[in-house]
Amino acid sequence: MAFLRSLLFMVFMVATTPLIVLALLCVFWLPSRQRRLFVMPWVRAVMWMIRHLLGIRHRIEGAEHIPATPCVVLCKHQSAWETFALQVIFPLTAFVYKKELHWLPFFGWGIKLMPFVGIDRAAGKAALNQVAERGKRRLAEGYSVVIFPEGTRVPPGQHRRYKIGGAWLAVAAGAPVVPVALDSGECWRRNAFLKTPGTVTVSIGPAIDPAGKSAEEVNDLAERWIEAEMRRISPHRYRHEAQPAARPAA
Repeated sequence: MAFLRSLLFMVFMVATTPLIVLALLCVFWLPSRQRRLFVMPWVRAVMWMIRHLLGIRHRIEGAEHIPATPCVVLCKHQSAWETFALQVIFPLTAFVYKKELHWLPFFGWGIKLMPFVGIDRAAGKAALNQVAERGKRRLAEGYSVVIFPEGTRVPPGQHRRYKIGGAWLAVAAGAPVVPVALDSGECWRRNAFLKTPGTVTVSIGPAIDPAGKSAEEVNDLAERWIEAEMRRISPHRYRHEAQPAARPAA
């Protein structure tokens, strides 16, 4: 059954993605915010299919931590699921992404028409300046900027170095950082055709105020919270880690 559901979902995505991009190309003259809102019905349709066809539901913990003002969202990245879900969970989002995606047919063209933050990851220090400059612009326009600090999808239970770009943007813009932990990889593995039913936990942490902090400090606070929270929501993935020694009896 999971195979059939996954196949039908793939057919849905292959059929609808070119259509929404072609429709977007037809309204390229609209202001950027209107183009951003134009695609949201399709995003919600994808989320409906994920829930009702694939059987992948989700629960949100800590929704009260979402600020009323634009913020920088630093999120764990395990699958493509969160690229859709975060657009629904947070009111208005702009993703930071690598410009190489522009070469992808349809999907890349659609991203280019969005008010997102495209960067050249090979540019080194210049890439940080790109994130800060373009990210500040999006924050000022009312978007929350979403960054996957590990830079790529990481399998459940694994951890990569957190890149500093998101924290750098938060400090430069004076915007709060909202850390997000999730376990979407349990249902939707990286590059996997087969998706399995289940419930994704999305845990949203208290916002981190960058005032008086360096980008390194903000990045470290976000990483510590996310990785500690991952061990809470996915304890079975971290059983290999050494357990603290038991305290001696009194």
